[in-house]
Amino acid sequence: MATDLNALSVFALVAQERSFRAAADRLGVTRSAVSQTIGRLEATLGLALVRRTTRSVSLTEAGERLNAALAPALADITAAVENAGAHAGQPRGQLRLAVSSIAERFLAGPLLAGFAAAHPGIQLDVTVTDAEFDIVAEGFDAGVRLGEVIEQDMIAVPVSGEQRQIVVGAPAFLARAGAPAHPRDLAGFRCIGWRPAPKVAPYRWEFTEDGRDFAVAVAPEITTNDMALMVKLAVAGAGLTCGMEETFRPFLARGELVEVLGAYCPPFAGFYLYYPSRRNLAPKLRALIDHVRQPRG
Repeated sequence: MATDLNALSVFALVAQERSFRAAADRLGVTRSAVSQTIGRLEATLGLALVRRTTRSVSLTEAGERLNAALAPALADITAAVENAGAHAGQPRGQLRLAVSSIAERFLAGPLLAGFAAAHPGIQLDVTVTDAEFDIVAEGFDAGVRLGEVIEQDMIAVPVSGEQRQIVVGAPAFLARAGAPAHPRDLAGFRCIGWRPAPKVAPYRWEFTEDGRDFAVAVAPEITTNDMALMVKLAVAGAGLTCGMEETFRPFLARGELVEVLGAYCPPFAGFYLYYPSRRNLAPKLRALIDHVRQPRG
């Protein structure tokens, strides 16, 4: 059976976009052309790879297996072509990144702005997301996450120093409600919690005591997936909230928020730029790695 590499690349794009229309737009062809290509590939393999509805496209079990196997190979091929076509050491192309919403320093602006200015041939496409997924299968070149949640088979480059997750509240709230002396006291306080998506339980608040890590399942009166809203509510005196110290630092400096339970919030490993190990590392990704490794004040 002859291998149709073009059909496989079209399938990989449909798998990334979960849409024939979006895949067609990226390829510059018609939706019908994409649909026909996928149909021919399914006929050749004797397998159904996608489920089609009038509104969406999802992968079958066979499609998921094929996509998982294809993604790293196609990424290697793309990187090899980009390496071969690099002009005078100037990297080019679109660089897709999946970045945690709490990676404050990476997302603050100066780091990415400096990179874009130094590499005008690279188009940055940054998706800010806290969802956990395979960045290779989803078509991303790299991601930025806390080191503790990165898969061990990935290469990771630090993009921040150590981090702390802390609990804060407004001075007026603490004057009215008091301050918890121990994390177990949080059950008696109004709290503002974070959840990654609807129908997902709010995150448990994590602490350390005598070298032992433990989590507290607070019962927040308010939950949201927007850290900016959590900060605004905490400043307004709606309750205690928990998040990265870097997020709260400006508000702490201005006295709008006060840290509590600090003795139970030691530092831990920070954020990393991570990517899969490949023989051929795309010049655009190498450029970003070199950029984040540069010392900064």
